Amino acid sequence: MTHKFDVITIGRSSVDLYGAQVGGRLEEMGSFNKYIGGSPTNIACGTARLGLKSAIITAVGNEHMGRFIKEQLQKEGVSIQGVKTDPERLTALVLLGIRDNEQFPLIFYRENCADMGLTPEDIDAHFIASASCICATGTHLSHSQVEAATLKALRIARENKIKTALDIDYRPNLWGVAGHGEGESRFVESEQVTKKLQSTLGLFDLIVGTEEEFHIAGGTIDTIEALRNVRKISNATLICKRGPMGAAAFEGEIPDSLDEGQTGPGFKIDVFNVLGAGDGFMSGLLRGWLTGKQWPVALTYANACGALAVSRHGCTPAYPSWDELQFFLDRGIINTELRNDPELAQIHWSTNRPNRQNPLEKPSVRIFAFDHRSQMQDIDGATPTKIALFKKLCLQAAIQISAHNDGFGILCDERLGKETLYQASDYNLWIGRPAELPGSHPLRFEPQIGLDCGGLAEWPRNHIVKCLCFAHPDDEAAMWDVQLEQLLRLYTASRRNNLEFLLEIIPSKIGKVNDETTAQVMRRFYAAGIFPDWWKLEPTNSQSAWQNITQLIKQNDPHIQGIVILGLEASEEVLAHSFSVAAQQPFVRGFAVGRTIFAESAKSWMSGKIDDSQAIREMSQKFKRLCDLWDAAYVT
Repeated sequence: MTHKFDVITIGRSSVDLYGAQVGGRLEEMGSFNKYIGGSPTNIACGTARLGLKSAIITAVGNEHMGRFIKEQLQKEGVSIQGVKTDPERLTALVLLGIRDNEQFPLIFYRENCADMGLTPEDIDAHFIASASCICATGTHLSHSQVEAATLKALRIARENKIKTALDIDYRPNLWGVAGHGEGESRFVESEQVTKKLQSTLGLFDLIVGTEEEFHIAGGTIDTIEALRNVRKISNATLICKRGPMGAAAFEGEIPDSLDEGQTGPGFKIDVFNVLGAGDGFMSGLLRGWLTGKQWPVALTYANACGALAVSRHGCTPAYPSWDELQFFLDRGIINTELRNDPELAQIHWSTNRPNRQNPLEKPSVRIFAFDHRSQMQDIDGATPTKIALFKKLCLQAAIQISAHNDGFGILCDERLGKETLYQASDYNLWIGRPAELPGSHPLRFEPQIGLDCGGLAEWPRNHIVKCLCFAHPDDEAAMWDVQLEQLLRLYTASRRNNLEFLLEIIPSKIGKVNDETTAQVMRRFYAAGIFPDWWKLEPTNSQSAWQNITQLIKQNDPHIQGIVILGLEASEEVLAHSFSVAAQQPFVRGFAVGRTIFAESAKSWMSGKIDDSQAIREMSQKFKRLCDLWDAAYVT
């Protein structure tokens, strides 16, 4: 039987506010990074990254944090069909910090939170039956209402011969046997908790926990005895996690030593952050188990995912994609500080980026570029105020054509289009934002970016850093040195702030070009360690030039978001021919055209010859014609 989902997790969801500073007390944290969290949420995302079809049953509040969780789940490829929006309760929050490699202070804000409002009525039998596996976690067995909902889901699964898994996920604080200030505590003995867990263990085919978690499930701090106590009431395969020693699987009777269980290789790496590591482990284990792998292979996946998780900041953001996991297993460990391994960091980013393209699809993006500053300032009658108002009209034209559909975008600057950028955030648009000072050669940045590019910290995370760099293979070495230094600074700051990076190059403005020129310039940037998510390139009708570009990208960054073609105020007829060639190329995803669309309207509007509505109408028509030309040429 084919199921819609490989796994549906059930349980808690939260917004994790991770202290950005490392090595200090939580009391001294000055800023926080915001991620989605909660064990079932992490596992749903972790398995989705590994290629499983995942969904989650949980609940969020009807507010900004609840919407954040749902939006992030969708970006991760997790179905939100089972996510309830609770009109009364707030989304759970967690504050976390990294003190050192052994201390990870955290505070749970879960008093009557949304996911604890799940009821048996929220469990849809048809939804449960659509999965190959239901994965529960221990916290939702700690209170009667959510326990009833969880048990209903498990019983439906058992009735339909669906696999069931439990991550014990014991948090004494969430069971009420440790105080609010003991959030990082992983073990407190409790007969009541042991009794409650043991009443449910017979419902599972797979039970996963640390030694301490099996101590609470088995009612003793002797690990072997605890496992044997669990075995008395459950036929499940038991997976005992052993930290740096890996994990052991037990399908039948429990032997006298953990070393006698089935194992997979461990990975000796430097631990940066253990929070969420178990959920990464569980994600890898489920990938192996649900695809029919033997336990040593499944445990290899699990151990590797756990190793990658403990090496990075955050929980869900740290988990690997399937491509990344395969790369890690094939290549091996080069640097035990995995987060400081440039090659691994690049494949992690490029296969897990927040707005990554679906590798099974070839999506298209049509971008109206009006980030022009000097060109608009040169128009007769233009003033900063008029230009700012005109950019709002450009946005309205883009919105009209996009009609809230995917695959449309804008390029708009902050200096003359700040209010337009703010308004654009309310729409389903790809938003690019320039960093360079117009016409600068060597490259310089807009004042708002800052000398150290620290201004990017204020950018919304859905904005894309765009930089136009005039570069040519024949530039003098001193020019290359200055430009590469500037671009490395901007690129590094973009990555630090989780912002995608678009690099536009126009060699023809510097010197003569041939079929090698663009690829030669791109090669210099790749060699310097700059891996743009997007390239914005001049159109060319030369198949040889495109072959050189394509081969270069395949060698350096096959997971690139794509190439967009610029316009340079070309006529629609010229662009139509350029589109017909570019659209056939494997990495080309769309166009970013500006003056072809807005130039004439801007001149007429600035001089008072046309009003707002006519300007919007003219630009909408031109943008629409370009979109139609692109769609007619594009090969999906």
